[in-house]
Amino acid sequence: MRILNIIAQKPMSTGSGIYLTELVRVMAEQGHTQGVVAGVYKEDVVNLPDSAKFYPVYYNSPELPFNIFGMSDEMPYESSRYCDMTRDMEEKFKKAFLTVIERAVEEIKPDIILCHHLYLLTSLVRERYPRTKVYGFCHNTDIRQMGKHNLERDYIIENVRKLDRIFAPQKAQADEVVKAYGVEEDKITLVGIGYNQSIFNAVGRTEEKSVKRLLFTGKVAEKKGVMSLLRCLNKLDIPEDKLELTLVGGAGNEEEYGIIKELAKNCKYKVEFTGRLTPLQVADRYRSSDIFVLPSFFDAIPLVVIEALACGMKVVVTTLPGVPEFFANNAPEANIRYVKLPTLVNMDEPVKEELPEFEARLAKAIAESINDESKANADCVSKLSWENILKKVLE
Repeated sequence: MRILNIIAQKPMSTGSGIYLTELVRVMAEQGHTQGVVAGVYKEDVVNLPDSAKFYPVYYNSPELPFNIFGMSDEMPYESSRYCDMTRDMEEKFKKAFLTVIERAVEEIKPDIILCHHLYLLTSLVRERYPRTKVYGFCHNTDIRQMGKHNLERDYIIENVRKLDRIFAPQKAQADEVVKAYGVEEDKITLVGIGYNQSIFNAVGRTEEKSVKRLLFTGKVAEKKGVMSLLRCLNKLDIPEDKLELTLVGGAGNEEEYGIIKELAKNCKYKVEFTGRLTPLQVADRYRSSDIFVLPSFFDAIPLVVIEALACGMKVVVTTLPGVPEFFANNAPEANIRYVKLPTLVNMDEPVKEELPEFEARLAKAIAESINDESKANADCVSKLSWENILKKVLE
């Protein structure tokens, strides 16, 4: 088939970017002709298969004289927020992307267009190409944008409803799509999420018996629960030289990052900040760590949890909507402990007064995982693959 993939932000950062990149990789392996339109900076290095033609849309350029608009308000790179988009910025955004997309469509002549995020750019594509098959992927952050402000709300809803099909990771997101956009249920296909089994596996796994190693991977930010994670560790009754934490990922914003650094200084256990790492480096960290902790306040199915399980780690994660059900159905043997979320306002902001109790629950789950002497089963997620997702999409 001839396929055009479109995303308004970087294709090599954050969960949705990795999702696109992995699908492109599998499509290339299967011999499909494809192009990729994505928003990047001129200095970015984009790793896509040689057979996939890349059509960059450059931010911080004369055409787009501002930072990338990120689907999260805080991205692991310099970014703008959709809630701050002015009419002038919107017009420049539309013109820059549609100019590049029109060239890509003319050259690729796609049978289908795959758009990531049920938001502004996907709506533009649907409107511009009414006779082409246009499918949209929900990545959860699009639903959050719809719930937090009113940028082009009616326009987005109208065009998302006109998509030929919508792919959602699981039923919890499908239900939210129905509620947010008024889409008919039978227009949504649940596709789950996959992982790259050639990178994330337990081959060569090592464990330090005398020290328990905790690992967090993601945006180092408050909404990912990092502040609560650092505070909760001081509640643990474990000798200071028997536990350490590694935080892998870029900063959400500099002010928050400074607070997190200060919390790390005041933590009684060793805390390492690695910054962003390559997938191969992340996999090595998984294989040399014991417990993966993701105390996030908002997420779909976190890919990092699947990757950590594939590398033989135990997991502690919050009760994100639909996540316990997803793993119960798709990885019933996974060694996962769930921590009940605090009450949230504005979709992803915890009620401050409930944080102490939440952090006590988090500390308890971590302690239970540390004291659990059973081995994690790295094969528990083996049926989750990008190949299976692509099969569902193309069907």
